[in-house]
Amino acid sequence: MEFDVGARLREIRQRAGLSQRDLAQRAGVPHGLVATVEQNRHSPSVASLRKILSGVPMGMAEFFEPEGPAPAQVFFAAGELTELVAHLHADGSGTISFRQVGDARQHNLQILHERYAPGADTGASMLEHEGSEGGIVVRGVLELTVGGETRRLSPGDAYLFESRIPHRFRNPGVEPCEVISACTPPYL
Repeated sequence: MEFDVGARLREIRQRAGLSQRDLAQRAGVPHGLVATVEQNRHSPSVASLRKILSGVPMGMAEFFEPEGPAPAQVFFAAGELTELVAHLHADGSGTISFRQVGDARQHNLQILHERYAPGADTGASMLEHEGSEGGIVVRGVLELTVGGETRRLSPGDAYLFESRIPHRFRNPGVEPCEVISACTPPYL
């Protein structure tokens, strides 16, 4: 079953007692962005969704995880990972998928299986947040920009940096890219 981003955003906004305009103003985004996301006419980038959720305030893990405490679990089958982000550009290209292992908030550690389709990009706006993150490319090519430095990473190559430094992820290749990453404290 596919996660309904629009319905979840509407539910959270209404639970907070906010109109679409109120949420947009608090988050510093155009009113139309909130409306089109709620109507599932626009699939927001990672940066856009985080910005919208800052108006509530809420992190992406909380947005995508079911309500209530997660049971203590040690092992996870592939189907038990939580899909945090599935982003598709209006032209049908650029899918990004971030699947999380367990309850990141409970462990103060976010472990992700990231997939970037050819041409996928976390967005023109650079990401910035508290903490540290690192990962290893397991398939394809990942272009990572951290601050003013850009590098193309191939399978087996890795990265580790302070997340306060503006950064951006992109798949410039012709085949899907997969990364196993970790972030503490949880970002999404």
